[in-house]
Amino acid sequence: MTTTRRDFMEWSAAVYGAFTLGLPVTALSCSRTPLEKRASKPLRILFLGGTGFIGPHMVQEALDRGHTPTLFNRGRTNPHLFPNVEKLKGDRDGGLGVLEGHTWDAVIDTSGYVPHVVRASAELLKDVVNQYLFISTTAVYQPFNGIDIEETAPLATLDNPTTHTYGPLKAQCEREVRELFPTHSTVLRLCTIGGPGDRSNQFTYWVQRIDRGGEVLAPGDTTDPVQILDVRDLSEWVIRLLESATYGTYNAVGPEAELSFAEFLYGIRATTSAATSFTWVDADFLAKHELYPWKQIPLWWPSRDDYRGAPGGGFLGGTGFGLVNRKRAIRAGLTYRPLAVTAKDTLDWFETWTEPWESGSQPGLTLAEESDVLAMWHARQ
Repeated sequence: MTTTRRDFMEWSAAVYGAFTLGLPVTALSCSRTPLEKRASKPLRILFLGGTGFIGPHMVQEALDRGHTPTLFNRGRTNPHLFPNVEKLKGDRDGGLGVLEGHTWDAVIDTSGYVPHVVRASAELLKDVVNQYLFISTTAVYQPFNGIDIEETAPLATLDNPTTHTYGPLKAQCEREVRELFPTHSTVLRLCTIGGPGDRSNQFTYWVQRIDRGGEVLAPGDTTDPVQILDVRDLSEWVIRLLESATYGTYNAVGPEAELSFAEFLYGIRATTSAATSFTWVDADFLAKHELYPWKQIPLWWPSRDDYRGAPGGGFLGGTGFGLVNRKRAIRAGLTYRPLAVTAKDTLDWFETWTEPWESGSQPGLTLAEESDVLAMWHARQ
Protein backbone atom coordinates (compact mmCIF):
# COMPACT_ATOMS: atom_id res chain seq x y z
CA MET A 1 0.00 0.00 0.00
CA THR A 2 1.35 3.43 -0.90
CA THR A 3 1.96 5.71 2.06
CA THR A 4 0.44 9.14 1.60
CA ARG A 5 1.16 12.35 3.49
CA ARG A 6 -2.16 11.87 5.30
CA ASP A 7 -1.06 8.37 6.36
CA PHE A 8 2.16 9.80 7.72
CA MET A 9 0.41 12.58 9.63
CA GLU A 10 -2.06 10.17 11.21
CA TRP A 11 0.70 7.78 12.22
CA SER A 12 2.71 10.65 13.65
CA ALA A 13 -0.30 11.61 15.77
CA ALA A 14 -0.49 8.06 17.09
CA VAL A 15 3.20 8.09 17.97
CA TYR A 16 2.73 11.41 19.78
CA GLY A 17 -0.15 9.85 21.70
CA ALA A 18 2.12 7.01 22.81
CA PHE A 19 4.64 9.47 24.17
CA THR A 20 1.93 11.40 26.07
CA LEU A 21 0.89 8.09 27.66
CA GLY A 22 4.47 7.36 28.63
CA LEU A 23 4.47 4.28 26.37
CA PRO A 24 7.16 3.04 24.01
CA VAL A 25 6.33 3.32 20.35
CA THR A 26 6.52 -0.50 20.22
CA ALA A 27 3.33 -0.51 22.31
CA LEU A 28 1.44 0.71 19.26
CA SER A 29 -0.02 -1.83 16.89
CA CYS A 30 2.22 -1.73 13.82
CA SER A 31 0.32 -4.44 11.96
CA ARG A 32 -2.33 -2.01 10.69
CA THR A 33 -1.83 1.25 8.84
CA PRO A 34 -3.55 4.35 10.27
CA LEU A 35 -6.15 4.39 7.49
CA GLU A 36 -7.09 0.78 8.16
CA LYS A 37 -7.77 1.66 11.77
CA ARG A 38 -10.34 4.30 10.94
CA ALA A 39 -13.95 3.49 11.81
CA SER A 40 -16.59 3.83 9.10
CA LYS A 41 -18.80 5.93 11.38
CA PRO A 42 -17.17 8.29 13.91
CA LEU A 43 -18.70 8.24 17.38
CA ARG A 44 -18.83 10.79 20.17
CA ILE A 45 -17.69 8.93 23.28
CA LEU A 46 -17.87 10.15 26.87
CA PHE A 47 -15.32 8.70 29.29
CA LEU A 48 -16.16 8.76 32.99
CA GLY A 49 -12.59 8.71 34.24
CA GLY A 50 -10.20 7.87 31.42
CA THR A 51 -6.85 8.94 32.91
CA GLY A 52 -5.80 5.97 35.06
CA PHE A 53 -4.35 2.77 33.58
CA ILE A 54 -6.93 1.30 31.20
CA GLY A 55 -8.65 4.59 30.37
CA PRO A 56 -5.80 6.24 28.43
CA HIS A 57 -5.40 3.17 26.22
CA MET A 58 -9.11 3.30 25.39
CA VAL A 59 -9.01 7.02 24.70
CA GLN A 60 -6.01 6.57 22.41
CA GLU A 61 -7.73 3.72 20.56
CA ALA A 62 -10.82 5.89 20.12
CA LEU A 63 -8.68 8.67 18.67
CA ASP A 64 -6.85 6.24 16.38
CA ARG A 65 -10.20 4.98 15.09
CA GLY A 66 -11.36 8.50 14.27
CA HIS A 67 -13.81 8.96 17.15
CA THR A 68 -14.28 12.08 19.28
CA PRO A 69 -13.72 11.43 22.99
CA THR A 70 -14.73 13.67 25.89
CA LEU A 71 -13.15 13.13 29.33
CA PHE A 72 -15.11 13.78 32.51
CA ASN A 73 -13.21 13.59 35.79
CA ARG A 74 -11.89 15.68 38.67
CA GLY A 75 -8.73 16.63 36.80
CA ARG A 76 -6.42 15.19 39.44
CA THR A 77 -4.94 12.12 37.74
CA ASN A 78 -2.64 12.70 34.77
CA PRO A 79 -4.27 16.00 33.75
CA HIS A 80 -1.54 16.50 31.13
CA LEU A 81 -2.82 13.64 28.98
CA PHE A 82 -4.58 14.34 25.68
CA PRO A 83 -4.24 18.15 25.57
CA ASN A 84 -6.39 18.38 22.43
CA VAL A 85 -9.30 16.33 23.78
CA GLU A 86 -12.37 18.00 25.32
CA LYS A 87 -12.27 17.77 29.11
CA LEU A 88 -15.17 18.41 31.45
CA LYS A 89 -14.17 18.87 35.07
CA GLY A 90 -16.52 17.70 37.77
CA ASP A 91 -17.20 15.11 40.45
CA ARG A 92 -19.31 11.98 40.01
CA ASP A 93 -20.54 12.31 43.58
CA GLY A 94 -22.68 15.45 43.43
CA GLY A 95 -20.87 17.34 40.69
CA LEU A 96 -22.37 16.08 37.43
CA GLY A 97 -23.87 19.40 36.33
CA VAL A 98 -21.25 20.04 33.68
CA LEU A 99 -22.58 17.04 31.72
CA GLU A 100 -26.01 18.59 31.26
CA GLY A 101 -26.84 19.91 27.81
CA HIS A 102 -24.54 17.49 26.00
CA THR A 103 -25.22 14.37 23.94
CA TRP A 104 -22.96 11.44 23.09
CA ASP A 105 -23.28 8.22 21.16
CA ALA A 106 -21.84 6.17 23.99
CA VAL A 107 -20.34 6.38 27.47
CA ILE A 108 -17.51 4.28 28.88
CA ASP A 109 -17.61 4.10 32.68
CA THR A 110 -14.15 3.08 33.91
CA SER A 111 -14.45 4.60 37.38
CA GLY A 112 -17.73 3.35 38.87
CA TYR A 113 -17.35 1.70 42.30
CA VAL A 114 -20.17 3.06 44.47
CA PRO A 115 -23.74 2.11 43.46
CA HIS A 116 -25.46 5.43 44.18
CA VAL A 117 -22.74 7.30 42.29
CA VAL A 118 -23.07 5.01 39.27
CA ARG A 119 -26.84 5.34 39.38
CA ALA A 120 -26.62 9.14 39.41
CA SER A 121 -24.44 9.10 36.28
CA ALA A 122 -26.68 6.60 34.51
CA GLU A 123 -29.81 8.55 35.36
CA LEU A 124 -28.39 11.78 33.99
CA LEU A 125 -27.16 10.10 30.80
CA LYS A 126 -30.01 7.69 30.03
CA ASP A 127 -31.68 10.07 27.57
CA VAL A 128 -28.55 11.55 26.00
CA VAL A 129 -26.39 8.48 25.16
CA ASN A 130 -27.24 5.40 23.11
CA GLN A 131 -25.00 2.89 24.90
CA TYR A 132 -23.61 2.59 28.43
CA LEU A 133 -20.48 0.45 28.71
CA PHE A 134 -19.61 -0.35 32.32
CA ILE A 135 -16.26 -1.76 33.43
CA SER A 136 -16.91 -4.35 36.12
CA THR A 137 -14.93 -7.25 37.61
CA THR A 138 -15.04 -11.02 37.95
CA ALA A 139 -15.03 -10.38 41.72
CA VAL A 140 -18.83 -10.00 41.37
CA TYR A 141 -19.04 -13.80 41.34
CA GLN A 142 -19.62 -15.14 44.84
CA PRO A 143 -18.95 -17.84 45.74
CA PHE A 144 -15.94 -17.75 43.46
CA ASN A 145 -15.59 -21.46 42.86
CA GLY A 146 -16.15 -24.02 40.19
CA ILE A 147 -14.40 -24.43 36.87
CA ASP A 148 -15.45 -22.39 33.84
CA ILE A 149 -17.45 -19.63 35.56
CA GLU A 150 -19.89 -18.17 33.04
CA GLU A 151 -21.71 -14.83 32.95
CA THR A 152 -24.88 -16.43 34.36
CA ALA A 153 -23.17 -17.50 37.62
CA PRO A 154 -24.56 -16.13 40.93
CA LEU A 155 -23.53 -12.59 41.85
CA ALA A 156 -22.67 -11.11 45.21
CA THR A 157 -25.12 -8.95 47.12
CA LEU A 158 -24.35 -6.15 49.52
CA ASP A 159 -25.85 -8.02 52.45
CA ASN A 160 -23.51 -11.00 52.00
CA PRO A 161 -21.33 -11.68 55.04
CA THR A 162 -17.94 -10.78 53.61
CA THR A 163 -14.83 -8.98 54.73
CA HIS A 164 -14.28 -7.44 51.31
CA THR A 165 -16.94 -5.23 49.74
CA TYR A 166 -15.37 -4.62 46.32
CA GLY A 167 -17.16 -7.49 44.58
CA PRO A 168 -20.61 -6.86 46.09
CA LEU A 169 -20.34 -3.13 45.35
CA LYS A 170 -19.46 -3.70 41.70
CA ALA A 171 -22.27 -6.25 41.38
CA GLN A 172 -24.74 -3.66 42.63
CA CYS A 173 -23.28 -1.07 40.25
CA GLU A 174 -24.04 -3.47 37.40
CA ARG A 175 -27.65 -3.73 38.57
CA GLU A 176 -28.01 0.04 38.62
CA VAL A 177 -26.72 0.32 35.04
CA ARG A 178 -29.00 -2.43 33.76
CA GLU A 179 -32.04 -0.91 35.43
CA LEU A 180 -31.53 2.39 33.65
CA PHE A 181 -30.18 0.92 30.38
CA PRO A 182 -32.11 -2.38 30.22
CA THR A 183 -31.50 -3.00 26.52
CA HIS A 184 -28.54 -0.74 25.69
CA SER A 185 -25.90 -1.55 28.30
CA THR A 186 -22.65 -3.46 27.96
CA VAL A 187 -20.97 -4.86 31.08
CA LEU A 188 -17.40 -6.15 30.96
CA ARG A 189 -16.14 -8.19 33.89
CA LEU A 190 -12.36 -7.86 34.07
CA CYS A 191 -9.91 -10.02 35.99
CA THR A 192 -6.23 -9.16 35.58
CA ILE A 193 -5.17 -6.52 33.06
CA GLY A 194 -1.50 -6.12 32.19
CA GLY A 195 0.66 -4.34 29.69
CA PRO A 196 2.48 -1.02 29.25
CA GLY A 197 1.48 1.51 31.89
CA ASP A 198 0.45 -1.05 34.53
CA ARG A 199 1.35 0.63 37.81
CA SER A 200 -0.61 -1.87 39.90
CA ASN A 201 2.36 -4.10 39.13
CA GLN A 202 0.62 -7.43 39.41
CA PHE A 203 1.81 -8.49 35.96
CA THR A 204 4.73 -6.06 35.91
CA TYR A 205 6.19 -7.69 39.04
CA TRP A 206 6.85 -10.94 37.24
CA VAL A 207 8.18 -9.29 34.09
CA GLN A 208 10.74 -7.15 35.89
CA ARG A 209 11.66 -9.85 38.42
CA ILE A 210 12.35 -12.48 35.77
CA ASP A 211 14.37 -9.98 33.77
CA ARG A 212 16.59 -9.40 36.82
CA GLY A 213 17.62 -13.04 36.68
CA GLY A 214 18.78 -15.41 39.40
CA GLU A 215 16.66 -17.79 41.46
CA VAL A 216 13.00 -16.76 41.33
CA LEU A 217 10.41 -17.96 43.84
CA ALA A 218 7.57 -19.60 41.89
CA PRO A 219 4.41 -20.19 43.91
CA GLY A 220 2.39 -23.33 44.49
CA ASP A 221 1.87 -26.00 41.89
CA THR A 222 3.13 -25.62 38.32
CA THR A 223 -0.40 -26.32 37.11
CA ASP A 224 -2.15 -23.53 39.07
CA PRO A 225 -4.12 -21.48 36.50
CA VAL A 226 -3.63 -17.81 35.76
CA GLN A 227 -5.49 -15.38 33.50
CA ILE A 228 -4.13 -12.14 32.05
CA LEU A 229 -5.46 -9.78 29.37
CA ASP A 230 -3.36 -7.18 27.59
CA VAL A 231 -4.79 -3.69 28.18
CA ARG A 232 -4.49 -2.96 24.45
CA ASP A 233 -6.54 -6.02 23.52
CA LEU A 234 -9.17 -4.85 25.99
CA SER A 235 -9.13 -1.29 24.64
CA GLU A 236 -9.41 -2.30 21.00
CA TRP A 237 -12.31 -4.61 21.83
CA VAL A 238 -14.14 -1.97 23.87
CA ILE A 239 -14.12 0.47 20.95
CA ARG A 240 -15.27 -2.26 18.54
CA LEU A 241 -18.16 -3.07 20.90
CA LEU A 242 -19.28 0.54 20.66
CA GLU A 243 -18.87 0.66 16.89
CA SER A 244 -21.01 -2.46 16.48
CA ALA A 245 -23.50 -1.43 19.21
CA THR A 246 -22.97 -4.75 20.97
CA TYR A 247 -24.83 -5.12 24.26
CA GLY A 248 -24.80 -7.72 27.05
CA THR A 249 -22.45 -9.00 29.74
CA TYR A 250 -19.04 -10.51 29.03
CA ASN A 251 -16.10 -11.92 30.98
CA ALA A 252 -13.19 -9.85 29.69
CA VAL A 253 -10.42 -12.31 30.52
CA GLY A 254 -7.54 -13.89 28.70
CA PRO A 255 -5.63 -15.53 27.21
CA GLU A 256 -7.66 -17.51 24.72
CA ALA A 257 -6.41 -20.89 25.99
CA GLU A 258 -5.94 -22.00 29.59
CA LEU A 259 -2.59 -20.92 31.00
CA SER A 260 -0.73 -22.64 33.84
CA PHE A 261 1.55 -20.68 36.13
CA ALA A 262 4.53 -22.60 34.77
CA GLU A 263 3.61 -21.66 31.20
CA PHE A 264 3.10 -18.08 32.36
CA LEU A 265 6.53 -17.77 34.02
CA TYR A 266 8.47 -19.63 31.35
CA GLY A 267 6.68 -17.64 28.67
CA ILE A 268 7.93 -14.41 30.23
CA ARG A 269 11.44 -15.81 30.66
CA ALA A 270 11.60 -16.53 26.94
CA THR A 271 11.46 -12.77 26.26
CA THR A 272 14.64 -11.96 28.21
CA SER A 273 18.28 -13.00 28.03
CA ALA A 274 18.61 -13.13 31.81
CA ALA A 275 19.91 -16.30 33.48
CA THR A 276 16.78 -17.12 35.47
CA SER A 277 15.73 -20.28 37.30
CA PHE A 278 12.48 -21.05 39.14
CA THR A 279 12.10 -22.72 42.52
CA TRP A 280 8.55 -23.90 43.17
CA VAL A 281 7.44 -23.32 46.75
CA ASP A 282 4.45 -25.18 48.19
CA ALA A 283 1.24 -23.20 48.83
CA ASP A 284 0.94 -24.41 52.41
CA PHE A 285 4.51 -23.29 53.12
CA LEU A 286 3.70 -19.84 51.76
CA ALA A 287 0.56 -19.61 53.88
CA LYS A 288 2.44 -20.77 56.98
CA HIS A 289 4.88 -17.90 56.54
CA GLU A 290 2.07 -15.40 55.85
CA LEU A 291 2.99 -14.82 52.23
CA TYR A 292 -0.31 -13.84 50.70
CA PRO A 293 -1.62 -14.20 47.14
CA TRP A 294 -1.90 -10.91 45.26
CA LYS A 295 0.16 -9.14 47.93
CA GLN A 296 3.55 -10.81 48.22
CA ILE A 297 2.71 -13.27 45.40
CA PRO A 298 1.03 -11.33 42.57
CA LEU A 299 -1.46 -12.95 40.18
CA TRP A 300 -1.41 -16.30 41.95
CA TRP A 301 -4.08 -18.20 43.82
CA PRO A 302 -3.97 -21.98 44.26
CA SER A 303 -6.92 -23.73 42.67
CA ARG A 304 -8.25 -25.09 45.96
CA ASP A 305 -11.54 -24.48 47.73
CA ASP A 306 -9.96 -24.81 51.17
CA TYR A 307 -7.11 -22.35 50.64
CA ARG A 308 -7.33 -19.15 52.66
CA GLY A 309 -3.94 -17.60 52.25
CA ALA A 310 -5.05 -13.97 52.46
CA PRO A 311 -6.23 -12.37 55.73
CA GLY A 312 -9.91 -13.14 56.18
CA GLY A 313 -9.92 -15.31 53.06
CA GLY A 314 -10.50 -12.39 50.68
CA PHE A 315 -12.88 -12.67 47.71
CA LEU A 316 -10.51 -14.49 45.38
CA GLY A 317 -10.42 -17.89 47.09
CA GLY A 318 -11.73 -21.02 45.43
CA THR A 319 -11.21 -23.18 42.41
CA GLY A 320 -12.70 -20.54 40.11
CA PHE A 321 -9.68 -18.27 40.11
CA GLY A 322 -7.89 -18.37 36.76
CA LEU A 323 -10.65 -20.45 35.18
CA VAL A 324 -13.27 -17.89 34.21
CA ASN A 325 -15.05 -18.68 30.95
CA ARG A 326 -14.23 -16.30 28.07
CA LYS A 327 -16.07 -18.01 25.20
CA ARG A 328 -18.85 -15.43 25.02
CA ALA A 329 -16.32 -12.58 24.81
CA ILE A 330 -14.43 -14.34 22.04
CA ARG A 331 -17.65 -14.77 20.06
CA ALA A 332 -18.21 -11.02 20.53
CA GLY A 333 -14.83 -10.22 18.98
CA LEU A 334 -12.25 -10.22 21.81
CA THR A 335 -8.84 -11.09 20.38
CA TYR A 336 -5.47 -11.68 22.02
CA ARG A 337 -1.88 -10.86 21.26
CA PRO A 338 0.86 -13.30 22.41
CA LEU A 339 2.01 -13.26 26.04
CA ALA A 340 5.55 -12.63 24.80
CA VAL A 341 4.46 -9.38 23.16
CA THR A 342 2.72 -8.17 26.32
CA ALA A 343 5.75 -9.11 28.43
CA LYS A 344 8.30 -7.44 26.16
CA ASP A 345 6.30 -4.22 25.78
CA THR A 346 5.65 -4.08 29.53
CA LEU A 347 9.35 -4.49 30.25
CA ASP A 348 10.21 -1.74 27.76
CA TRP A 349 7.74 0.54 29.54
CA PHE A 350 8.96 -0.46 33.00
CA GLU A 351 12.51 0.54 32.13
CA THR A 352 11.26 4.11 31.60
CA TRP A 353 9.53 4.22 35.00
CA THR A 354 11.44 6.38 37.46
CA GLU A 355 9.72 5.26 40.68
CA PRO A 356 11.94 2.88 42.73
CA TRP A 357 10.51 -0.62 42.53
CA GLU A 358 11.23 -1.60 46.13
CA SER A 359 9.55 1.48 47.58
CA GLY A 360 7.36 -0.51 49.96
CA SER A 361 4.15 0.40 48.14
CA GLN A 362 4.29 -2.23 45.39
CA PRO A 363 2.97 -5.79 45.54
CA GLY A 364 5.47 -8.61 45.46
CA LEU A 365 8.59 -9.57 47.39
CA THR A 366 11.74 -7.50 47.56
CA LEU A 367 14.89 -9.34 46.55
CA ALA A 368 15.90 -9.58 50.23
CA GLU A 369 12.51 -10.98 51.26
CA GLU A 370 12.53 -13.46 48.41
CA SER A 371 16.04 -14.61 49.33
CA ASP A 372 14.99 -15.20 52.95
CA VAL A 373 11.95 -17.25 51.94
CA LEU A 374 13.96 -19.35 49.51
CA ALA A 375 16.58 -19.99 52.19
CA MET A 376 13.86 -21.22 54.58
CA TRP A 377 12.40 -23.41 51.84
CA HIS A 378 15.76 -25.00 51.06
CA ALA A 379 16.52 -25.52 54.79
CA ARG A 380 13.22 -27.26 55.61
CA GLN A 381 13.42 -30.78 57.01
